[in-house]
Amino acid sequence: MITTYIGMVKRGEVFRQKEDGYLLLVDGHEVLLPFADDDFEFTDDETINVFIYSDKDGQVLATAKVPTVQRGTYGWAKVTDVVPHLGVFVQIGIENDILVPKDKLPAVDTVWPKIDDQLLVTLDTDRQHRLLAIPAQENVFYDQREIATDDLMYAQVNGYVYQTGYEGSAVFTNEGYRGFIHRTMREKEPRLGEHVTGRIIDVKEDGTINVSLLPKKRERMDQDAETILQYLHEHSGQMPFGDKSEPEQIRQTFKMSKSAFKRALGMLMRQKRITQHQGHTFLSHSVPKDH
Repeated sequence: MITTYIGMVKRGEVFRQKEDGYLLLVDGHEVLLPFADDDFEFTDDETINVFIYSDKDGQVLATAKVPTVQRGTYGWAKVTDVVPHLGVFVQIGIENDILVPKDKLPAVDTVWPKIDDQLLVTLDTDRQHRLLAIPAQENVFYDQREIATDDLMYAQVNGYVYQTGYEGSAVFTNEGYRGFIHRTMREKEPRLGEHVTGRIIDVKEDGTINVSLLPKKRERMDQDAETILQYLHEHSGQMPFGDKSEPEQIRQTFKMSKSAFKRALGMLMRQKRITQHQGHTFLSHSVPKDH
């Protein structure tokens, strides 16, 4: 059956031209190569390489455009549309965009890819022989990874997120390194397919890396200090938190670790912008007289 070739590149022989395209013989099956789908011109009896796909109506067609990905191979594909309750569509280099179904995306749609994000995908078909794009799983990235070396510590890296989760996100860098971003090393959970920039903070024995998306410490400290000052301004210049507060209280309120919180407090105290008393913190001009 010709449907078994959907998502594959096959050899086809041109045997007749019609009003809407060329008729090809592919392993004895007639397949239409539409004019609108290609800018190529062919002659009768010419043998060409074609990609077999199905359109939205389920018709099996051919194109001389070779896609960036096929069944059994992986390639990067750009997201072109997001359809809630259905999935996202990606461009693989042919006329039709291909669906990445909802069940192959994160359960939480807030980290679904957006338009122009990139996914590493392969192709498959559903029971109705419709072509689908399937995101690569961890083993594919692990097998394809380049081995990172210790001299890369603190180097800047760029790449695309290929796995999301509360504990952390996985990223595949432009250099081919497989990286992990722990949830404490990011300000928010990045989307699947999002392009991110970070720094290598650890090189593991297996050649994978740990990555931080946070700014360098001084930049981060300044941002943390601004977060604390904003909180104080919004709460009449005082707060029931100090350097003895519980780490979980600090994380829930300020979205930062206790060590980062203490560093920011220390900087603000040295600048004489805040003061502490009995476990509370005050803007310097807001200390109550009874304190």
